[in-house]
Amino acid sequence: MRRIINSTYVSADGVIENPHLWPAGEPDDGTGGRIQTELLLACDAVLMGRRTYDGFAPVWPTRSGDPYSDRINTMEKHVVSSTLRDPEWTNTTVIDGDVVGAITRLKERPGQDIVQYGFGQLSYTLLAHGLLDELRLWVHPLFVGRAGPQDLLFREGPPAPLELVDATPLTSGIVVLTYTFADALTAR
Repeated sequence: MRRIINSTYVSADGVIENPHLWPAGEPDDGTGGRIQTELLLACDAVLMGRRTYDGFAPVWPTRSGDPYSDRINTMEKHVVSSTLRDPEWTNTTVIDGDVVGAITRLKERPGQDIVQYGFGQLSYTLLAHGLLDELRLWVHPLFVGRAGPQDLLFREGPPAPLELVDATPLTSGIVVLTYTFADALTAR
């Protein structure tokens, strides 16, 4: 069965919204980009909520000529939304209605893993139904200092014990923490 791997940027104070607007820290030596590209190349589908889609769709189709841009623009993309009707980004399918059933069927199809970016309502739905297999938190060494409830990693939801399987510090000060869900470990 395919796995769903979530990759999310988070500040030290728990903010996940608009990381592109956060102050730039120390430059990265390229390791972060390689990690993100390796993840994307190991997957053949992207799963997104509507807010992530709205952030990605205007940007990625305008980029090309590097492995990451070329891959994300050509692979299949699935957006969970009850309002999006005609997605313009190539190879995008809207999941509406029975979200859990549709994602379960997507995981059961043959293929590579599925990457999910951002951590919002969709992620909590995946957690509640045991569909999220791995979480990669890119912890940025800064306090954003302000955020609304929907901008934070924390939201009310089911408990989900995690097991740390990797910690990769980057020269920028970012630490990539990779977790699997303890319940998923016993299912392997």
